[in-house]
Amino acid sequence: MAAIRKAMEGTESVQERLDDFVAAISTSIKVDVASIYLIRGNNNDLELSATQGLKKSAVHNTRLNHGEGLVGHVALTAKPLSLADAASHPLFSYRKETGEDPFKSFLGVPILRGGRVLGVLVVQSREAREFNEDDNEELLTIAMLLAQIIIEDERTGGKKAALKGITLAQTKPETIRGKAFADGLASGQAMLHIVPLSPSERLSKDIEAEEARLEDGVKILRASVDSMVSGEAASLNRASKEIYETYRMFAYDRRWVGRLREAVHSGLTAEAAVERVRNENRARLMKARDPYLRARLHDLEDLANRLIRALSGENITAGQKVLPNDAILFARDLGPAELLDYDRKSLRAIVLEEGAASSHTAIICRAIGIPLVGRADGILDFIESGDPVLVDGESGIVNIRPLETQVHGFQLRMRIRGEVNKAFEAIKDRPAITQDERHISLQLNAGLVMDLPQLDQSGADGIGLFRTEFQFMVSNFMPKLKEQTDLYRQALDKAGERPVTFRTLDLGGDKILPYMDPVPEQNPAIGWRAIRIALDRPGLMRYQLRALVAAGAGKYLRIMFPMVTTVDEFTAAKALFRKELERASKFGADLPIKIEIGVMLETPALAWSINAICDHADFVSVGANDLLQFFFAADRDNVRVADRYDPLHPAAVSMLKDIADGCRRNDIPVSVCGELAGRPIEAMVLVALGYNTLSMPAIGIGPVKSALLALNAEKLAAYIKPLISRDSRLSSIRQAVHKFCLEEGIPV
Repeated sequence: MAAIRKAMEGTESVQERLDDFVAAISTSIKVDVASIYLIRGNNNDLELSATQGLKKSAVHNTRLNHGEGLVGHVALTAKPLSLADAASHPLFSYRKETGEDPFKSFLGVPILRGGRVLGVLVVQSREAREFNEDDNEELLTIAMLLAQIIIEDERTGGKKAALKGITLAQTKPETIRGKAFADGLASGQAMLHIVPLSPSERLSKDIEAEEARLEDGVKILRASVDSMVSGEAASLNRASKEIYETYRMFAYDRRWVGRLREAVHSGLTAEAAVERVRNENRARLMKARDPYLRARLHDLEDLANRLIRALSGENITAGQKVLPNDAILFARDLGPAELLDYDRKSLRAIVLEEGAASSHTAIICRAIGIPLVGRADGILDFIESGDPVLVDGESGIVNIRPLETQVHGFQLRMRIRGEVNKAFEAIKDRPAITQDERHISLQLNAGLVMDLPQLDQSGADGIGLFRTEFQFMVSNFMPKLKEQTDLYRQALDKAGERPVTFRTLDLGGDKILPYMDPVPEQNPAIGWRAIRIALDRPGLMRYQLRALVAAGAGKYLRIMFPMVTTVDEFTAAKALFRKELERASKFGADLPIKIEIGVMLETPALAWSINAICDHADFVSVGANDLLQFFFAADRDNVRVADRYDPLHPAAVSMLKDIADGCRRNDIPVSVCGELAGRPIEAMVLVALGYNTLSMPAIGIGPVKSALLALNAEKLAAYIKPLISRDSRLSSIRQAVHKFCLEEGIPV
């Protein structure tokens, strides 16, 4: 490897560096020929770009079509190929101009970067030689180093680095379509959540020391995965025990770890070994048509990223990253705890290969106004750190290395959006009163200290949903009583005279705490979660209720219980609250001056028990996200079905109307909280149905208020009444409502 290390340290152009490499390779592996073929153009043709042993006149003149010959086969399959007698192979393609007639044996390995095949590295010998595993490993190592170095040379070297029309670094504009999870427009420079290694971090000088580092890193990784399975560090957006077990199976896979050890023995650092094996897996699995095999790629990639972070000494349960001023973060997926480690002031947007619209990362992004695009399949293969990027959180489109015309058009949209936001700012302190004199209270969804300043910034009338579980989810330990009390008191103090509605812990399902054992369930979304956990394990619930009573001393305290299915569950939860009130009174503590206990209506069963629940609840808050998920039997975290049904389907709207009518008959206040309430068209329909309080992300308050100020709610109610009757044959009333808005001049 000494000759290779010397070639790495050179400062020549890319071509000169390639020439040094093939010379070093022929010496290192003791072969007669060493050649580098690189991909040229969009057709994936291969061009001989450097050689030691073949005719120099063939360089940049010999080209192979996509998949042609032995070299093309290696590029196509992304797998090494070793032959003792190459000419006898049926795929052999003879090129007279190269002068390769005397050479029998052949070993070719793919040159990979990020799973993308850049070319093929080939060695040949005169005798019919069987290349051994050591030769194969050494050549794979050299190929990985070669990929990194020539791309870095090309990206930084300008004309001097040009390879006669061959472009290896990602330079052409790319447009990737994903899903818009959090609204907004952003431009900036790409930053990878997992940063690639530099060439200096790739070659090892002490193989034994690197092997020991690798073994320590694998132990740390396995311990973290074991605790994930047992619940000590559970993933924030996965609930299935089967997924955890599959993930652990990969972490303990002997072949995977064996490949890592082989890579270290070839002279790589532990980090570079992980990256090389990851690139090999990506290149192979990305070619698989089987969706199951492609899905396994994500597990392997996630394990590789975690292992690299463990090797660097980083706490692999969270990220600690420094951001440039205009950073657009790219990641495979991101948990809310990792998101909160980044500086909000520098973070312009987030782009994920995976993710879900209802994930807690998406909820936080919407709450703090950071555009988020998810389900951008394969985007990490097209992006390099520092690339200019445009992120459209309205349509889910990401432009990488955009054209000048795209930049100008995007900047125009950003300026227009800025003007619209100024218009929203102008009406911030104006009450949301419809044209027919209905006063609508627009409130904020919150859950963290960072959300509280948006109460004043958005002009919200209060906090209609304070998600108390967020404090538990972003911590590695159970928040102490004082920590809980302090957070709730801060929310009440910030709101002043405005109401704050605290939802008790909504755990289970996709919300698994790092310090609690998950319960294996076939369908956790409708399993042991929220109020069901609280009633079966009342200690945790009473601990939280104690903090809420203490925080509410001398104030107006509103509490609601989530995921209630039957009236008996609600009355049992209220009984726990009364016990905490009695305890506080017994110890002489100050009590809230006013208390209201409500229910979050999220199940169809409770929707059809509206009269019964109104006998016991002080208010009803419709949790539209879960209610419609259960109504349509469509998992909102499942990308295949989450977007299949429109929440403005006549049947769903009819159910929401029945709830509003039932609360009105019983003189019980009713509200809607969730994403539905924060979208202008849906919000207007809710108001037309009789809802006077809507709670939403801060970014939704301006657009919703603007629409409501122009709305005649009674007129819209009459318009949609026949559309949602049992005789309706519509699959959605959205288009009809949009037409109504255009005719009435309502901005949507």
